[in-house]
Amino acid sequence: MRLSVIIPVLNEERTIGATLEDLGGIEPYEIIVVDGGSADRTPDIVRGRGARLVSSTRGRAAQMNEGARHAGGDALLFLHADTTLPSTARIDVEGCMADPECVGGRFDIRLDSARPLLRLVGRMISFRSRLTRVATGDQALFVRRSVFQRLGGFPDIPFMEDVAFSRALKKQGRIACLRSRVVSSARRWEQNGPIRTILLMWTLKLLYLAGVPPATLKRLYSEAR
Repeated sequence: MRLSVIIPVLNEERTIGATLEDLGGIEPYEIIVVDGGSADRTPDIVRGRGARLVSSTRGRAAQMNEGARHAGGDALLFLHADTTLPSTARIDVEGCMADPECVGGRFDIRLDSARPLLRLVGRMISFRSRLTRVATGDQALFVRRSVFQRLGGFPDIPFMEDVAFSRALKKQGRIACLRSRVVSSARRWEQNGPIRTILLMWTLKLLYLAGVPPATLKRLYSEAR
């Protein structure tokens, strides 16, 4: 099985180098970095690391869909620029894909902070996702390429595209909830405060489920940062 790793980026010069370096040990079939118009050194760093660089209109959903169009793998894994995969990631995904009933999945998550509250946040995110079979983008969603194409990719919305896609994906078959963990940056939680960020994210998700348009939620998210 060939695994394509797709990374949407925008001005990620501080994180993308380390993320690509870690991927070298995992040895996926290909690494595709989709740039949404970075004004910093992100494109140069990507080229220097040997990953394939693709340009796209700005927006995480649009960038991930563009990366998928260029991918040649049997499975697609969507990775945030500030998130690193476990060393067993490729083997873990291959094991899941060996089951024909499995359409995709996600990893457990740990935030890169020593603060006990943020360690708890990571465990809460993983537990909630295990119960609902719905994941967020920082959990490194992966999916069979054929299923991704059948679903039409990520919905063209400015916010909550990961949740919307994940909810659609679980209707297609079994979702793997891997115990192996990605490590994601805690910068948003540290900058805005853990409690404030938890309340904000839960509020936004509840509003989304209540039918509030993603464009409105994106504005609320941007204003609160």
